[in-house]
Amino acid sequence: MVGGSEQHEQWLQPELQLGQREPAEQQHSYLWVRGSGCLRIYRLACGRVDEKVSYHHLLSSITPQSMNLLNDIFAAYYDARRNKRNTESQMKFEMNLEHNLMQLYDELRLRSYRPSPCICFITFDPVQREIFASSFKDRVVHHLLFNYIAPLFETTFIHDSYSCRVGKGTLMGVERFEHHLRSCTQNYTRSAYVLKLDIQGYFMSIPKRELRELLRKEMDKKPQWNKMIDRGLVDFLIDCILLRDPTSDVRIVGGEEDWEGLPPSKSLFRSTKGTGLPIGDLTSQLFSNIYLNQLDQFAKRQLHLKHYGRYVDDFYVIDTDHRKLARLIGLFRDYLHDELHLTLHPKKISLQHCSKGMTFLGAYVMPYRRYPRWRTIRKFRFRMGQIEQLCSREKALNRRQVLFLRSVINSYCGYLGHFKSFLLRKVAVDRHAFYRYFFFFGGFYVAGLKSVGVVMDEVVSIL
Repeated sequence: MVGGSEQHEQWLQPELQLGQREPAEQQHSYLWVRGSGCLRIYRLACGRVDEKVSYHHLLSSITPQSMNLLNDIFAAYYDARRNKRNTESQMKFEMNLEHNLMQLYDELRLRSYRPSPCICFITFDPVQREIFASSFKDRVVHHLLFNYIAPLFETTFIHDSYSCRVGKGTLMGVERFEHHLRSCTQNYTRSAYVLKLDIQGYFMSIPKRELRELLRKEMDKKPQWNKMIDRGLVDFLIDCILLRDPTSDVRIVGGEEDWEGLPPSKSLFRSTKGTGLPIGDLTSQLFSNIYLNQLDQFAKRQLHLKHYGRYVDDFYVIDTDHRKLARLIGLFRDYLHDELHLTLHPKKISLQHCSKGMTFLGAYVMPYRRYPRWRTIRKFRFRMGQIEQLCSREKALNRRQVLFLRSVINSYCGYLGHFKSFLLRKVAVDRHAFYRYFFFFGGFYVAGLKSVGVVMDEVVSIL
């Protein structure tokens, strides 16, 4: 709900009355506010409180399902704004928060919601990619759908699928890869080989109709889950998000030269009609994981591969028999082509002995140790060089700037602390300029903040 106390309600009403920040269409929606053991309802017009109405006046339109939907929308909003509080789209949405959320509630309840146009641009860090950025309102809807269906499909995923899952990620993927390597070689006392494969243009090649049918079949298998949620709303959201064509109504940011060098298999504008998911949406990550779960089940249930793992479209198999791994290449290629309508990348097939080392998810894993890859090392050195220059300035930095710099240092050093990188961290931060503002704990894992030399003045943009 919006609030849980009388004090919160007293704060909320004047805020809404002052909320005439920008005009909205003349339609009424309703805001439920929990007080001290009671439920009060306000009718909203143009983003402000128009009048208080009685509970009995709206009794026919308020149901447990509608109250649950309102709760779910607020929960999805808080999920969507996490790590997005300072973005322009989030702040613009929050300026008229109550009206925007209630308008979204009405659209979902009446099934009139339609996604807004996306912003398309090219990013070059770490590699060249085509990104479709949805509006913040659509991000709230993405989190709403994710909260509905992710728990259902989580029970169907294998343990060694690491992308877009709570409590998992790239670091766990690296640790599990190392675990499988140690297990297969009996702690590096036996010989083993690593097969690493990749899917060509995966996101741009996902067939939407087949994915929609897969979602429907899996949801039909869970009658208990269907009783707990509004299945009609879930189907409506899936159709709105999955079956739309984001390239039909899009605002492109950047010049044509940004797309130069981008392979056709990595652009949604060049994908076949009815295929492709936009990179940048939370739902695209979830849908891609659900679709390739079929590959995971094939590897585990039919091929009976013990040492197998996958992160998005990168997957590996570890075995002591290199001939067996060589045969798997053809099996995976045929299954992807015939069953999933995907293509195994012909230039990203790697089969080599474990002693040679293998890169996976930004790590270079070798027997008894793992290293960060060169791209991470170069970026770390570049950032630390920037921070050293800032700390060397004659004018003292203000406290907020120093806190920000400390967060950057701790982020890099904390990540690199999972690898064999002590000398790398020491050489980069064990310098006089850093000690003007920071001190370092043993091993250069964490930077602490000194109070000397830090002044409080206006905040300026750095880095």
